[in-house]
Amino acid sequence: MNSLAFLIPGDWNVRTGGYGYDRRLVQALRQAGWAVDVHHLVGDWPYPGAAARSAAADLIASLADGRMVVIDGLAGAVLADEVRPHATRLRWVALVHHPLHLEIGLDETARSRLRLAEADALQLVRQVVVTGAATVQDLEAMGVASARIAVVEPGTDPILPKNRSPRGTGPIQLLCVATLTPRKGHAFLLQALSGLGELPWELHNVGSTTRDPVTAAALVAASAPWGARVQWHGELTEAAVQARFAAADVFVLPSLHEGYGMVVAEALAHGLPVVATNAGALAHTLPSQAGLHVNPGNALALREALARVIEDTPLREQLAAGARDAAARLPDWPRQAAAFARVLELMP
Repeated sequence: MNSLAFLIPGDWNVRTGGYGYDRRLVQALRQAGWAVDVHHLVGDWPYPGAAARSAAADLIASLADGRMVVIDGLAGAVLADEVRPHATRLRWVALVHHPLHLEIGLDETARSRLRLAEADALQLVRQVVVTGAATVQDLEAMGVASARIAVVEPGTDPILPKNRSPRGTGPIQLLCVATLTPRKGHAFLLQALSGLGELPWELHNVGSTTRDPVTAAALVAASAPWGARVQWHGELTEAAVQARFAAADVFVLPSLHEGYGMVVAEALAHGLPVVATNAGALAHTLPSQAGLHVNPGNALALREALARVIEDTPLREQLAAGARDAAARLPDWPRQAAAFARVLELMP
């Protein structure tokens, strides 16, 4: 039986695209016959304290010689010193959702430190798997040879998208599912909506408010003048998130960078028209027939795109049809787990 150890930083039940990828990949690999031992690394990643580093070092040292080890990049990027003594003893695979130094809001000292740490760590692994083709160039710029990089995009759970009937007089339901951090661009979304007060819309935001409480508090305060038109639901159960998708008319993601954008694929699976930036991989994840692209950080362009989908019912219906068509071509998790397994099986 094929087997591996999967090192996960923190609690993978937190609803983020990266953790969602990890969870579903492990589930699909197990269903395909792989034995996958999941080890959760305690600590505040990617900024672990001494105790977290010591615990990670002890875990790595306990793994048997020759063990295949997949490590999520949120931890792997900063564990070069702990990995180095075991770099040849174990068969390392780094799973990189997006380079950590590209996170928005870092000062230049922190950005440089993370870039150097991740570049060092990636030189210690035999294989790197990224979740979107756009990340390949990012890693090549960090000195990772393209021959050591494989792309395995996320799978998507098949959903029977509903054909949406003509709307009544209620407001257009806008949905944004994203953790409240600077990179996700909520501030630009609020700026965009500030010029659309006369149009009929409501915005529902789903995503953790605790990963970056300073940003979350600032966003909630900035939206206060809108009252109930802008709602912050925090992190919801999977069933509650699916209910939000089902109730939405338009999905919006104003992100400033994405390694893939799993939530956009999920919106397509629900047959939703999408307004998103073209940041990182989103230009690829969102096909033009299913949504409108705008440049990241451009609140005016985002405002104009939102105005179009709010006011133009035929356009929404056209984009929804495009989303349903795109959804039919999305790969599922068994297919993507098989692609990931092929990478592992061919690894030297």
